[in-house]
Amino acid sequence: MVRRGKFRGSLVVTASVVLIALLAFKSFAQEKIRFPIGESSKTLSYGPLWVAAKMGFFEREGLDVPIITMRGSPLTIQALTADSINVANATVDTLISAYERGAEITMIGGLINGLGLSMIGGKPYKTYADLRGTTIGTQTLTSGTGFALRLVLKVHGMEYPRDYKLLNIGGAPDRYQALISGQISSAPVGVPLDLVAKQQGFNIIGYFADDQPNFQFNVYIVKRSWAEKNRALVVRFMKAMASTMRWMVDNREAACGYLSKEMVISIEHCRYASDYNWKNRIWDRNADLNVEGVRTLIKITAEQGILKEPLPEPSKYIDHSYLKQALAEIGKR
Repeated sequence: MVRRGKFRGSLVVTASVVLIALLAFKSFAQEKIRFPIGESSKTLSYGPLWVAAKMGFFEREGLDVPIITMRGSPLTIQALTADSINVANATVDTLISAYERGAEITMIGGLINGLGLSMIGGKPYKTYADLRGTTIGTQTLTSGTGFALRLVLKVHGMEYPRDYKLLNIGGAPDRYQALISGQISSAPVGVPLDLVAKQQGFNIIGYFADDQPNFQFNVYIVKRSWAEKNRALVVRFMKAMASTMRWMVDNREAACGYLSKEMVISIEHCRYASDYNWKNRIWDRNADLNVEGVRTLIKITAEQGILKEPLPEPSKYIDHSYLKQALAEIGKR
């Protein structure tokens, strides 16, 4: 009888241990929070988002992060303000314009800290001067790639719409297809599509970074009120992105092994583009942004009549607290 009592007691203990383990596992599984984000172009420059999603960096922070590709930064910002997404990957000029119209948004880090774009011309077009009087493909007319395009063409003596026409086509793959079909004379495309274009007989007219070397292109944007209420989640998101960037710069071959498949490009093209992005500080090791690059966008936006003198400091549109907390926590690992 004593032995049977001990046996029963051990069964109770064992069952309790199993129950506690199951409850702990269930609790852990429930901690994974849906955290949708939006971006405007699935190209290599945006690659860190897919690395974070597909290689476990978001999951490690307990986040389930659907990546929603949208048609340009304005729509991405609209989705953010409508609470359809938690983070918008959008351009700084779009953020400033929305902020000045009353949107309570702020940038918390940087994804694309420069212009990793090249100007590709059809076979008859070899220089910027050759583009005068032609139709050029773009993603948007006044923001993002289209905004940068107009600035670069202005450096080369051409004003819109006096000297050329713009055709709003869409993302880089669509612009490239329009170039192949002869629908447009030229289009900006992200590295490494410049190598693909050159191999197919098109011309690399120039690189945007040569004309605009200090330009904060794309940032992580949140709604201020939502982010403050969900600070822990936002910090976890930035921890995931900072960890992703550190892993990518330290493991370039492994990163390209994944990205070449996800972005459907060759390993060689991925290596070329990755090295270009790190060398030109387009990607930042800590997912931080370039404050001087933001200042450049403030000046350019003011030229469009959106801002008035005296121009605001970049800090008006930036909240570094989430990234600082994320980096502090990563440093403890």
